[in-house]
Amino acid sequence: MIVIAHVSDIHIGATPAAVARADRVMRYLDALPYDLDAVLVTGDIADHGLAEEYEQAGKLLTSRHPVLTGPGNHDVREEFRRVLLGEAEPRPGPVNQVLRTDRAIYAMCDSSIPGENAGRLEDETITWLEGVLDGADRPVFVAFHHPPVTLQSPPLDEIMLHRPGRLEEVLAGRADVPAVLVGHAHMPAATTFAGRPLLVAPGVVSTVRLPWEGGTTFGNCIDDGLPPALAFHVLDGEGRMTTHYRLVP
Repeated sequence: MIVIAHVSDIHIGATPAAVARADRVMRYLDALPYDLDAVLVTGDIADHGLAEEYEQAGKLLTSRHPVLTGPGNHDVREEFRRVLLGEAEPRPGPVNQVLRTDRAIYAMCDSSIPGENAGRLEDETITWLEGVLDGADRPVFVAFHHPPVTLQSPPLDEIMLHRPGRLEEVLAGRADVPAVLVGHAHMPAATTFAGRPLLVAPGVVSTVRLPWEGGTTFGNCIDDGLPPALAFHVLDGEGRMTTHYRLVP
């Protein structure tokens, strides 16, 4: 059994409570009586892409579990690379990373577009992902920030992953991809993409209300009064995916 904690949208620097909320989540994970296979953090690590935000995030995201982070639309690639990844001379291209463990591979793709809120997977990223998949000898979880399908939230659906067709072609028929894991939406959701489960992490810094809850614009959809939340994704020995969403009081 593979157990993954899926965390997203901590937005360090966004609100006075952002650090405390992220800290609660990471303390909760570190106190678990179980060694997780991975903790995946799918983007919007910093709110303004500032070095000091990444310095704080780096401390918060230190864990006894293996942690893999990826950028979102609020992140800045160069500072992400320099501070979080320790690159002395960071390049401006996509921040694509892979974590390989004994039981699974985690491919964290960069879906950010510098200066924009919507997402896109660049050709470089698609080629990189194909290489990871083609060389895989165990399950590969594909993760990135922007959902590649609409989630029935008008403000968020305007800034989803654009042009997901190439990714869909790459993933179609890949039985070795148990699920696609994304963030950005600040709300738990589950659907499908390319014939695979598409699992959306809730937000740590805040929760987005749906239209039937009154969330029709960015001005009225964000609720930062609810507790931070995360997802646990479980892959059993028969290849079945189960997801549990957890509030962290």
